[in-house]
Amino acid sequence: MIQATLHQLKVFETVARHGSFTRAAEELLITQPTVSSQVKHLAQGVGLPLFEQIGKQLYLTDAGRELLATCKDVFERLDNFEMTVADLKGAKQGRLRLAVVTTAKYFIPRLLGSFCQHYPAIDIALQVVNHEQITERMLENKDDLYILSQPPEDIDLCSQSFLDNPLVVIARADHPRAREKNIPIKALDDEPFIMRESGSGTRRAVQKLFEKHKISVRVRLELGSNEAIKQAIAGGLGISVLSQHTLYSEGDSKEFAILDVESFPIQRRWYAAYLHGKQLSVVAQTFLEYLLKCDESK
Repeated sequence: MIQATLHQLKVFETVARHGSFTRAAEELLITQPTVSSQVKHLAQGVGLPLFEQIGKQLYLTDAGRELLATCKDVFERLDNFEMTVADLKGAKQGRLRLAVVTTAKYFIPRLLGSFCQHYPAIDIALQVVNHEQITERMLENKDDLYILSQPPEDIDLCSQSFLDNPLVVIARADHPRAREKNIPIKALDDEPFIMRESGSGTRRAVQKLFEKHKISVRVRLELGSNEAIKQAIAGGLGISVLSQHTLYSEGDSKEFAILDVESFPIQRRWYAAYLHGKQLSVVAQTFLEYLLKCDESK
């Protein structure tokens, strides 16, 4: 193994990620026989097979899984080294791997745009996923930072809040109560409601408030995305509770109204989180500090 090259490790990691010699060759812009040869030489150095093929499917062996974990660690350390060297030279450059929950897509691109104006040599790999998927990514340590409204308690994370995330009652602009003030929360009992799917952070926060005030709304529709809920509201199917950030899209201010309901908005915060014990890269640390400064400058 001491003679294994970085190129061989990269070829192996690409094959493992795709589960295919052909797709690995396409990504690396080399021939499939070259990919096979590099993996074969690497396996000879290890002294154990790295893959086994059952039918048409390629699987990692135990040795392969251990080597893949080692590869990820090596590549991450090399990336961090390059970023550190750039920082020592007085430049911020490298790649930021960022995963955010779906609601964050309404404001994170704006923050990233401003951030990249300050640091044009930094590249961004942004993944927009739901709460379940972001938890999976955390467990697999796939990203540098995670942006979400409710960090999971069963994962050891370092979390810092950086932005308000008010949950508001949203209705169509021509809703009869759109111009009313101080609407009693009990009035929501009479309204058809559109809810996020079970398990979403928004729904849990809403249910907690409703249970406190003994509110039992009529759930007319359950939908798994903010955009789908907004379309349902626009179609006259009911009202909903969403993050105020979901109204940042162009034209939303004319199409929707925020109802002035007692006990709303529900005050929440956005968090930037990373795995406890993870050594943040220079780029990730720079972005985290940037987010915290955005909150201070309000």
